Amino acid sequence: MSGKMKRIQTLLSIAVCLLTACDKVSPLGVLMAGTAVEDRVKMSDLFYRQHYNEKVYLSAEGDYSFIVGADSHLTTDPGRMDEMLAIGLRDDDLFYAHLGDIADTKAEYYITLDSLIHEAKDRYVRAHYTVADDGYHYIYNGPGRATMTYDEITYPFFPVVGNHDITHNGWALWSNIFHSSFYEIDVLVVKEDGDIVFDHLIFLDSANGTLGQTQIDLINQGVLDGKYGGGESIYRNTFVFSHTNIFRPQFFEFASTFTREETFYLLNQFEKWNATCVFCGHVHKWDERDFNGVHYLTLESMNENENPDPGDYMVRINVNQDGSVDWEPVRMEYSPKKK
Repeated sequence: MSGKMKRIQTLLSIAVCLLTACDKVSPLGVLMAGTAVEDRVKMSDLFYRQHYNEKVYLSAEGDYSFIVGADSHLTTDPGRMDEMLAIGLRDDDLFYAHLGDIADTKAEYYITLDSLIHEAKDRYVRAHYTVADDGYHYIYNGPGRATMTYDEITYPFFPVVGNHDITHNGWALWSNIFHSSFYEIDVLVVKEDGDIVFDHLIFLDSANGTLGQTQIDLINQGVLDGKYGGGESIYRNTFVFSHTNIFRPQFFEFASTFTREETFYLLNQFEKWNATCVFCGHVHKWDERDFNGVHYLTLESMNENENPDPGDYMVRINVNQDGSVDWEPVRMEYSPKKK
């Protein structure tokens, strides 16, 4: 049986289980779910502990960039998601981050998403790796010339989980593809003068509109701090990714956000991490502001049904040689075909 058929069979098996399960349904698609954040974070933490030796590190030489999109709400039309992955490959971005609500929860949509991700990985591998003489291993064309199997190659698409991803017990589908909702990644940067610096990526589980006690406990224990024993951070830049937005673009808009206590906690924590930028989705409205030295970007929805015309629905973050950061809008051209 081919790998693709195995993946489809696995997703179909999960779908059968979901169809027999009692479920909470949110008619507005707001913060209701069949999976609690406590369970997801415990599962995510266990996954990373068990796969510690496989922890993902990204490497870059000098400058690098990454793109961020949000709220694709994939259904039967994967056009915008496919375009996001194609743009990242075309422009040689180091990684592609997604801020949740990647798909609406139906097994067929996740089968489409799974196929999309694997096809994009195939294109990525062809662009960045050379097949070794044994026909089984791949040699990375970039820094380090690492040799690994196809399964060991990390496709640099990193999502957070959103509230639509977990309605109808969709966590089973989402986690089968992406495994973890609460994780961190280091970016090792080799500068032109040979010095090595690290940047930090933190992905939070905010799909229920709360961090939950387990996630807060882990944060308080310092699992994401990246500190030396003396308390000095090893990181040059820290980027944080969340689905639920911290700020409302306008005070009167309907938007599920964190409780006041958790909002204050997060604002203080981002300052403690010396975060460069915090990225949010969920509200489907653009917002940009600074608070306590941290830059906040809340992104528009890249969903083709909500925004059918071409437009600037993503952003690209440019991390410069000297550690300074700037951003630019990324235009998406895909429009759904007229029926």
